[in-house]
Amino acid sequence: MSTAGRSAWAELRGRLSAADPGLLRFTAGLRTVTSVALTLAVLAALRTGVTHLVAGAITAMVATFAIREKGRPEQAVTLALGLPVALASMSLGALLNARVVTGDLFFVALIFCAVYSRRFGDRGTALGLIGFQIYFASLFVHATVAALPGLYLTITVAFGCAAVARFVLVRETSEGILDRLRRAFRARFAQLVSAQAELLDAGPDELDKAVEEVRVRTARLHETALLIQGRLADGTSDDATARLVQRRIADAEIAAERLGLLLLTARGTERANTLTLHLPGAPLPSALGEPVRDEAMERLRLDLEALRLLVLRSGGPGKGTALARLRNRLLGYREGENLPAASPAVQDVFRGIGEAGRAVLGLRIALDGPQDESDDTPATSRSREELDAEDAAIEGAEEADRETVGATGLRRPTTRAAVQVAVGSSLAVVGGEFLSAQRWYWAVLTCWIVFLNTASTGEILVKGYRRLLGTVLGVVAGILLAGLVGHHTWTAFGLVLLFIFAMFYSAPVSYTLMSFFVTAMLGLLYTLLNTYSLDVLVLRVEETALGAVCGVIAAAVVLPVHTARRTDDLLVTTLDRLADVIRAATDQLAGAPPVDLVEKARELDQALADLAAAVQPLTHPITPLRSRRDTARYLVALLETCAYHARSLAATAELLPSHPSISADPRLRGAGRRIVHNIETIAAHVAGGGADGEIETGPSIASTLEPGTLRAPRYGRVTDRVLRHLQRLDESVTGLARPLGVPVRRPAP
Repeated sequence: MSTAGRSAWAELRGRLSAADPGLLRFTAGLRTVTSVALTLAVLAALRTGVTHLVAGAITAMVATFAIREKGRPEQAVTLALGLPVALASMSLGALLNARVVTGDLFFVALIFCAVYSRRFGDRGTALGLIGFQIYFASLFVHATVAALPGLYLTITVAFGCAAVARFVLVRETSEGILDRLRRAFRARFAQLVSAQAELLDAGPDELDKAVEEVRVRTARLHETALLIQGRLADGTSDDATARLVQRRIADAEIAAERLGLLLLTARGTERANTLTLHLPGAPLPSALGEPVRDEAMERLRLDLEALRLLVLRSGGPGKGTALARLRNRLLGYREGENLPAASPAVQDVFRGIGEAGRAVLGLRIALDGPQDESDDTPATSRSREELDAEDAAIEGAEEADRETVGATGLRRPTTRAAVQVAVGSSLAVVGGEFLSAQRWYWAVLTCWIVFLNTASTGEILVKGYRRLLGTVLGVVAGILLAGLVGHHTWTAFGLVLLFIFAMFYSAPVSYTLMSFFVTAMLGLLYTLLNTYSLDVLVLRVEETALGAVCGVIAAAVVLPVHTARRTDDLLVTTLDRLADVIRAATDQLAGAPPVDLVEKARELDQALADLAAAVQPLTHPITPLRSRRDTARYLVALLETCAYHARSLAATAELLPSHPSISADPRLRGAGRRIVHNIETIAAHVAGGGADGEIETGPSIASTLEPGTLRAPRYGRVTDRVLRHLQRLDESVTGLARPLGVPVRRPAP
């Protein structure tokens, strides 16, 4: 392949990695399509009928997507256990197909067991899903006792093809996923740097768009970091390596976000608020006029491009020396080398580029191993020494054990969901029978699906709305496709494969789009079974609407978990995690023994991600309460701001045991005390439904430190950065109090 071809392929691969981190969606779609196509090929060679082809396609799809374990041995065991479950489910479906009442009661009991089995982890979830979906398939193809031998063969072939697709044709290992996620992180990091460069050049009319692009790219980088953190334990050789990579990913994410804030500050006349990068429509810094085009800014543009290249490319023939020169120049900025004559804000941007360059170097060493040091400058050598010292500290640390005590009885989420979906399915069975004695099971399927991966009434309502919308659009597409395909069997199956891929590729991005592809695919399957008609597709919409309504009614009446209650619980958890990080970081910065701050920061990120997902019903466009929607968005944006500063504090505190130029400052313990107290007060207010307590305000965090002396200055550069993070935390936490109705105590005059 030519040099131009290799560059084009690398660029395309980078774009794909950035759009689909780790190619997880692409791989899921490809594996499922391969499994279904292989099943169809084998069954066609055996000269089975169309009914068996449809049953085989459904079984192969279920046997592929139901398996969620990360380890290959665990996947093999679950797949092996799934075969007898599928055979038993098909048998019961065929036996009970003609017994309406008994069959309906069994279907409801099966649904209860399938949902309850989620409490047993990924394997229980997979086996429950296989049992339900294969029973549904028996209803779809109108399985009979006489047809069971052929269906047994079909199911066995489908499971065998699913195994071949998973373990041979589309192999996937934890190490391979982590490697692709690593490339995705680099690609998204580079895209963020490009967006920051565009922000530097944006005129007054383009600023809002440029800032929004930086905001979106920052959020996507954080999303990829969370994906990597979730795969580290299985994708690395030992715990020390996992912690090292986790630390380097966190460093790179913090450096990239800080660089965006420094650029915003350099464009204006005041320090940029971190909220600007987390809340759409947040006010921009004042006096953001035309972009400056002097010598320093031109050099800054070149250095941003150099940083982007450093993120993307690795050394190779003819490249190593050039990249080393770029790296050395950027790392020199960390120590003030060769800074241009410019304002302090612009010089801070150059230092920020140097910090980002150091983060890229640390990430490359952690992921790719030792690097060539022959072209290092003194500044680069010092950065390496710092990284080596940090690596040694991480390898010597011991991770604390944690225990989780779960809820019991009906308070356990799986038990509650199982009861709710059983009640909702019973309503769907009764209502579905009134609509159609032949295809009532569509209402039950919708009721089942809206309960998957949901935890509150609001989430179920939004998911039901999205499924109904996707179904209506899919019916329109199904009508058009059925007319075009006619009775061309293999053309229809080809389109089915295309829609299966699109369904899995779009599922994590848009549930509405996924529902569209599912319904369009079902229209083709009806055509293959010679049961297609416009009335059938309209009935599909009616049954979907009925199932969604039954699910919402069950969620609202039976052991309900209201959206407000769930979001309050998750908000308290997030606040607790935030207080833990700040308390531990300030204690360590003050000289306390080191703890695993990176793990605490990861727990904060996960809690915040759970909260952001839970408030989606409140922020959805169909939400009628506009003020509540705006409040939810504002609170999440403020918490994301707090999380950024907390992560920055944790990253700085992690340097203390090893960094040669950073020392503990005992005064910092008191500086964070007010912030932690205020967070705990807000958490108690939310948890207690209005508990007593007031938020403390007063002088700036910096002024709370005791005055310095000639021998001990008030604070140095690192302490100054820590104080800036604490000050922003103090302001953001106070901002949280107002929309939550927590009283704020004003300082005495």
